Amino acid sequence: MKILATGCLHSDSRLSEELASRAKKEGVELVLICGDITRGNESTEGMIGPFKKLGLEVALVPGNHEPEAVTQFLSEAYKIKNLHGSSFNLNGTGFFGCGAANIGLHRLEDDESYFLFYKGFKDIKNLNKKIMVSHIPPSGTLMERLVPGSGSDAVRKAIESFKPDIALCAHLHEAEGIEEQIGKTRVINVGRKGKIFEI
Repeated sequence: MKILATGCLHSDSRLSEELASRAKKEGVELVLICGDITRGNESTEGMIGPFKKLGLEVALVPGNHEPEAVTQFLSEAYKIKNLHGSSFNLNGTGFFGCGAANIGLHRLEDDESYFLFYKGFKDIKNLNKKIMVSHIPPSGTLMERLVPGSGSDAVRKAIESFKPDIALCAHLHEAEGIEEQIGKTRVINVGRKGKIFEI
């Protein structure tokens, strides 16, 4: 299965069109959006439609630019998966996540974030492959060192506790494309340009 993961689209419908076109060319089956679909809760118009027109599965978490209610609305309107404290199984791979950030208007405290990761993980824990989706990167990484204090202890704890095969994030535009390893987990800041990978 090929996956396109992206984040920080910030209401740029032209970017959604470009990413959807790329997904079609590369035979992608699933699109994962790591938050910040909007900028300051601006319009969501044209952000999900380009992917759904191609019949792609889509899952997302909120970022720090939109409340969870926006991702819940999008999940209901477009029949896509909201991974914020939830999970799903696609072809034997489990996906779980928690969005928002530890800063800003739509802030979550570390204990809240960790609980939401756990809530999603517990339903897919027995699957062989697991992918974790967050908005912000884990603490103690190269990504965080680019912008000190921007990482999340809760994201790091979830990676270390649940040991997903892959952990995806966005948030730090400066860290786009950086890949790191925490234990057996491949950690990727997918950024606006997105990352296509196969599992």
